[in-house]
Formats: sequence, C-alpha cells, structure tokens
Amino acid sequence: MIVGLGTDIVEISRIGQMIERHGDTFLKRVFTESENEYCGTKKNKEQHYAGRWAAKEAVMKTLGTGFVKGIGWKEIEVVNLKSGKPTIVISGGVEQYAGELGIEEILITISHSREFATATAIAVGKMPLA
Repeated sequence: MIVGLGTDIVEISRIGQMIERHGDTFLKRVFTESENEYCGTKKNKEQHYAGRWAAKEAVMKTLGTGFVKGIGWKEIEVVNLKSGKPTIVISGGVEQYAGELGIEEILITISHSREFATATAIAVGKMPLA
C-alpha cells in the first residue's frame, strides 16, 4: 500500500552555488561520505548532487514533514545498485518516524536535464493501526 508520495525539483545551478559558496561545510552537512565520494567523481558533479538533494527532499515529503529538529539530511542516503538504479537507505530519526508510519520501503527515481534535477519518492508499507 502507498503510505506517502513526494516529489521535488531543484535548479542545478542553485546547488552549484551552494557548493561554491560553502564548499565542504555544505557537502559534509547534507551528504553522506559515500554520496560525496560518488558525486565527487562525476564529470557533472553538481548535477548528481542536485539529484540527491531532490531525492532527500522528496523522501521527506513522503513522511509529511520537513527537516524538523531531530531529523538530519544524512539520515536519508541515496545508494546506487550495481545496475545504477538509485535506492534509499534511511537511519536515525527518519527511520524511526518511517517505522511509526508503517513504511517498509521507499522507492525513488531521479532525473535531470541541463538546468534541473527532479526526484519522486513513494513510501510503501502498511498503515499503522490507530
């Protein structure tokens, strides 16, 4: 059963400006070590960072909350399978809250053009009994 749905779109140049302005401080606050390793090796790294940013935002929307106190950016991680397919790994406060909502899995798709990156997330599971 679909428990939540979220989508996000971001200008790639906006993420590029954040990287240029704040450098490692921004990258280490928002992205996990493996996300930084993955994106940092890409030719168009801003595009890949923007896709992961959009994915994290889309996942938060599936939960019906923003990045509130106790929930951090790095608690949502985009991990690519060998096939290249992106998957979501959650931890900490995000994992706890998702469990309370009955979420068992979060599906993700990421796409980008020259100017924008977008992501759509679908949270699936069982609705908890009230």
